[in-house]
Amino acid sequence: MFRGLVCILLSLIASGCGAVAAGLFSAGAETASATGVSYTMDNIAYKTFVLPVDPLLKETFTTLHTMGFPIENSESHVAGVHIVAHGPNTAHPMDIEIDLETLSQKTTRMRVVVKRGMVQKDAATAGEIIAVTTQRLHYPPKDLAPTGL
Repeated sequence: MFRGLVCILLSLIASGCGAVAAGLFSAGAETASATGVSYTMDNIAYKTFVLPVDPLLKETFTTLHTMGFPIENSESHVAGVHIVAHGPNTAHPMDIEIDLETLSQKTTRMRVVVKRGMVQKDAATAGEIIAVTTQRLHYPPKDLAPTGL
């Protein structure tokens, strides 16, 4: 799918439709920036929170429970916490890996990878896990919310 999108965009640029291609790129960027979730080229979702790891961990567990994803394992390590969960639908198996990386005492980065099978990654579900966790935290807190300039 990704390869097809790249081919379409390259053909638009080569045929003089650069404005259309630029519009496609900017539309995706606006969506990502509006939610505060970043995606890598291989559909891994990231978000950085100005929160210590503990409150984010608690709400991540609650989010997974709310969404019906049983937690298989959770390990603390030097850099943060690694969580493994699974989708219960056996017709469409799903492996979920979440890393909460401590960037500082007050800042944590959440990385979510949702795998369907050996190769396919599900960016929509990864982004939704981050979005639901963000909503549950009532993030950003009022003291970090942007003010009028």
